[in-house]
Amino acid sequence: MAEEAILVIEDDRDIRELIRYNLVREGYRVSEASDGPDGLAMARSAAFDLILLDLMLPGMSGLDICKSLKSDPKTAGVPVVMVTAKGEESDIVIGLELGADDYIVKPFSPRLLIARVRAVLRRRQALPGPGSQDVIRIGELEIHIGRHEVRVDQTPVELTLTEFQILRLLASKPGWVFTRYQIVDNVKGDDYPVTDRSVDVQIVGLRKKLGSSGKLIETVRGVGYRFADPANSVPE
Repeated sequence: MAEEAILVIEDDRDIRELIRYNLVREGYRVSEASDGPDGLAMARSAAFDLILLDLMLPGMSGLDICKSLKSDPKTAGVPVVMVTAKGEESDIVIGLELGADDYIVKPFSPRLLIARVRAVLRRRQALPGPGSQDVIRIGELEIHIGRHEVRVDQTPVELTLTEFQILRLLASKPGWVFTRYQIVDNVKGDDYPVTDRSVDVQIVGLRKKLGSSGKLIETVRGVGYRFADPANSVPE
């Protein structure tokens, strides 16, 4: 049985109870908050393995909560799964751009809920532990796999879990072209419902954060993305 701690931030009592019941039945430890300010305070005051976050909340929007959590080093690594009644692509893309790791659109089945929770937790657990010494170095860019750290010219770069996994995937095979859906399959899992634009948003965010090293992520028109192969680069 699972034992991970999950925080549910949802103002609808019936939906909150549905989520709690199904998570507890699977063995998860569940805490609840019914509004934005309380949810953010709880997320900061205790250690959680995952946060299920409604976007439409009283007091503070879910998007603002997500932004606050992902900008704080203490909570940035906690996976956030958005729960929203809005199926519009724009809401999903904004959430992903802010650092959310997945999303579920209401109404949803308990089976889908549990499958998404398991998938996100499994991806988090699959990350190498602190003892790993694997490091990818390309130019001024250093990716410390085990420590989940990225540096550009020795300056730390804060990335979300998804951004880090995409960067690690591309940098692990310089010159290898990955389609958007290959990126999704490797980083999110085969069952992740994603649009082309949401992958593009993650890439844009990565390039901005990496600064001068962002140019290493190349767009291959009509195909996807690749990491520049230093062996094939031409000196300026």
